[in-house]
Amino acid sequence: MQSYIINGITIYFFVPFLITNFTAKMVPKLNTSKIVITGGPATGKTVIIDYLMSQGHICFEEVIRKLTAEAQKAGDITEAHSNPIALVSDSEKFNKTLINLRVDDYLASENLKKEICFFDRGLPDVLAYMTYFDQPIPDEFAALCQKHVYDYMFILPPWKAIYTYDEERFETFEQATDIYRHLKDAYRQFGHNIIEVPFGSVEDRARYILNSL
Repeated sequence: MQSYIINGITIYFFVPFLITNFTAKMVPKLNTSKIVITGGPATGKTVIIDYLMSQGHICFEEVIRKLTAEAQKAGDITEAHSNPIALVSDSEKFNKTLINLRVDDYLASENLKKEICFFDRGLPDVLAYMTYFDQPIPDEFAALCQKHVYDYMFILPPWKAIYTYDEERFETFEQATDIYRHLKDAYRQFGHNIIEVPFGSVEDRARYILNSL
């Protein structure tokens, strides 16, 4: 309410408060930091993701094991001595499905109301494995990696002491070490700053990642 004195008479004016989207603009949208954790096979990556989830963090889990199991069930993979990317009957289709699923996870993270979220592998992992198996990389795959960049990238180095072999893990330790190098190259290609996680307990490694943010 405002008042004015006109010819000695006080006149009151009620000024309505207009509600606009100004208040909404004053509250910035929370941008969730996207943190990818990657590494060659049997580096302790998945157990760290599981631990972070147990501590209440949002984590997008690896999808390739599910795709591998489905391909094996469908008879698309009949050998158990190499990576499914090299063995499926249509590797281009397999890789396209894989990278699109990771794009879906990336986009889903943009709707989170959290400060941080984690990814068990990211888009450049697909390109790293394709390069390792000498498969041609479509331009659209590189474009997707260029568009969907992570805020932090942590890589777990090869760790022979914990290396294991199972029905969904096909590489030898030497091959896993080579894949690790390809992963670093792929992420560097798209401008990621690579942070290597030192050996240690699950808790120590998770703490190292959180303290590095």
